Amino acid sequence: MSETQSKGLIARFLAAPPDSVGKTIFVAVAVCLVASMIVSSAAVALRPVQEVNKLKDKQMNILQVAGLFEPGQNVAEAFKAFEPQVLELTTGRFTDQFDAATFDDKAAANDADLSRALDDDPAGIGRQALYRTVYLLRDEAGGIDKVILPIHGYGLWSTLYGFIAVEENGNDIFGLQFYQHGETPGLGAEVDNPRWKAMWNGKKLRDDAGDLQITVAKSQPAAGADFYVDALAGATLTSVGVDNLVRFWMGEQGYAPFLEALKAGEI
Repeated sequence: MSETQSKGLIARFLAAPPDSVGKTIFVAVAVCLVASMIVSSAAVALRPVQEVNKLKDKQMNILQVAGLFEPGQNVAEAFKAFEPQVLELTTGRFTDQFDAATFDDKAAANDADLSRALDDDPAGIGRQALYRTVYLLRDEAGGIDKVILPIHGYGLWSTLYGFIAVEENGNDIFGLQFYQHGETPGLGAEVDNPRWKAMWNGKKLRDDAGDLQITVAKSQPAAGADFYVDALAGATLTSVGVDNLVRFWMGEQGYAPFLEALKAGEI
């Protein structure tokens, strides 16, 4: 009896007009299922390629902020000039507790054992990893030429992720580069403008007294032009966000212990 009823239902479904409610719902559901399976399969299949491209983009940005990027070059080969090290922020010293080649800074920030919640959080990041992967660039004699430090913080609409390159004296900025953000095109997104990024070259973090003075603002601070980067036109909140995140990461909660050790020649 049930088999007869089942065939009856199928027969009635097939005999229904193409634009009937039943057939419309069936086709819509079938298309959604097939499309989702295709998208899921593609995402899984392309994940290794995406990871390779993500790594290449990160390496390219590090090369750019260090002034070593050239169009058409083999990025992976050029990146071999850098020496990754996992830095313990509180001590300002490198640690061999983790493999620098595979350590995931973002994952560490979400690990309660490897991070801390921030009460004083001008960068708006919520939690801060206790360890960060930094990149050393050495000169021909083996001494440190530059250090590339990862930075991030909240702007107007998004968290900006980037790198700042500092000279071997631990105080002079060579460059700043953001590689991921969602700021407003034509306004906050001007953090990617080569002219604005060029303003960072040669600026100083601290004055002779050791006070952190680097500032992103609309007008020059009392500390002088050596510590001043002009704010982005029409993007006040993004500029404030960049100022906050740079000062946070270059301050005592960030890389200050490391930079002091670098300046003293202890690295």
